Amino acid sequence: MSSRMLRIGGQGHRAGAGSCPIWPMKGTMFDLPEFGTGCHRSHPCTTGIQLPETECGYKKIYDKTGWPRYSAPGGPLESSITINQIIMSRIIVQKVLAAAFLLLSMGSHAQTSSINVVTSAVPFLRITPDARAGGMGDLGVATSPDANAQYYNLAKYPFATGKSSLAVNFTPWLKDLGLNDVYLGGLSGYYKLDEEQALSGSLRYFSLGDVHFTDHLGNDLRTFRPSEFSVDAGYSRKLSQKLSLGVAMRYINSNLAGGQAINGVSYKAGNAVAGDLGLFYTSNPAQVSGWNIGMALTNLGSKIGYTSDLNRRSFIPANFALGVNYARTFQEVHKVSFGMDIRKLLVPTPPAMGDSLGLANYQRAGIVSSWLTSWSDAPGGFSEELQEFNFSVGAEYTYNHLLSVRGGYFYERPSKGNRQYFSLGTGITYNAFNLNFSYLIPSGTGVNRNPLSNTLRFSLVFDLGGNKSAKTKK
Repeated sequence: MSSRMLRIGGQGHRAGAGSCPIWPMKGTMFDLPEFGTGCHRSHPCTTGIQLPETECGYKKIYDKTGWPRYSAPGGPLESSITINQIIMSRIIVQKVLAAAFLLLSMGSHAQTSSINVVTSAVPFLRITPDARAGGMGDLGVATSPDANAQYYNLAKYPFATGKSSLAVNFTPWLKDLGLNDVYLGGLSGYYKLDEEQALSGSLRYFSLGDVHFTDHLGNDLRTFRPSEFSVDAGYSRKLSQKLSLGVAMRYINSNLAGGQAINGVSYKAGNAVAGDLGLFYTSNPAQVSGWNIGMALTNLGSKIGYTSDLNRRSFIPANFALGVNYARTFQEVHKVSFGMDIRKLLVPTPPAMGDSLGLANYQRAGIVSSWLTSWSDAPGGFSEELQEFNFSVGAEYTYNHLLSVRGGYFYERPSKGNRQYFSLGTGITYNAFNLNFSYLIPSGTGVNRNPLSNTLRFSLVFDLGGNKSAKTKK
């Protein structure tokens, strides 16, 4: 079992001996949004060297173990960072990000000055939970409907060929980094009321494994297992023979500190409420051959906080996604499909380093206004705004509704997170059961190795109401 520690009072937390505290590899980025004017930008976590003072005056030092220390100029280590600064500047949240995925594999692809990653709380909501989409580079907005459509675009459900279906998903997370107790699990499913409308829902649970809390002297405070979950319910219906609409409501819970109280401040579980809106158009209602187009707005909701201070609340990952998919069936038993998804976080872009007014506006930004301004607020203008889009391309071949083979690619700009990977997947159907498996192909070496390398996903789908297409197309 890996060792992860959160030191209260100035030494961050550890993700394995001799490793980066937030991400166990060289070149990782993390945010310090609360340490004063301009000190919100990401800084490289490079083990074993002393970095220069940041613009807000804090100095970050790495000793031979790779543990970071922050100290104000001329001030003692113990006075540098309190638990309040750690949690609210998202050191803990970035532990979630480390165990989740946001700031992945940045390595030395770009200089610090060019990196401006858009981050949010509860990033587990952006992890692809199921193996079918995972095998196609996270493609899912406009693919043919299945039980896991709730995660991508629930408007697809009225065009599902079965009456009802339930999926069980499991993903061991960051196994390539030696983390054995971090995982994402989920349930998702739907029930068609008739040929026009459907009810659906999902549950996601993300465990971050055991974290050992200590004070600045290394004395043990407690051991706690942070976790996050979301539960949602949705309704979708056809607007015409080729167009459908879906809406969902979601409750989100993020328990990162387990009620830890430090210096009179109690850190509670964060709670948020959000909604999804999806549209789906298909030229092929029977899902045999033709075009699908999907659009989804997901996680549109409140901010989330871990204390009673309403001014220290974080954005959740509101997201826009647009997808297109084309399928063609040959000789009734061979079906090939391929598609592309485009996504963008509807979260404000952090302002430029030293922009105190921009930082204040960033912290005060309203919920609805942030969704709108996220399309035009990048400090680098329109060219940087375009960099905030990420892309998935993928393909799937299915033989006689029995065997599927999949492949895909995900791309994100280096300055915005640098998640870039190929994935493969397969699926086998037997009677009412469908087993799916996906694998993320390793990439990079040494400090530039993709931390998601070798990620496996497993999904078991139960056809509870009979799949008309599978029964008629033999």
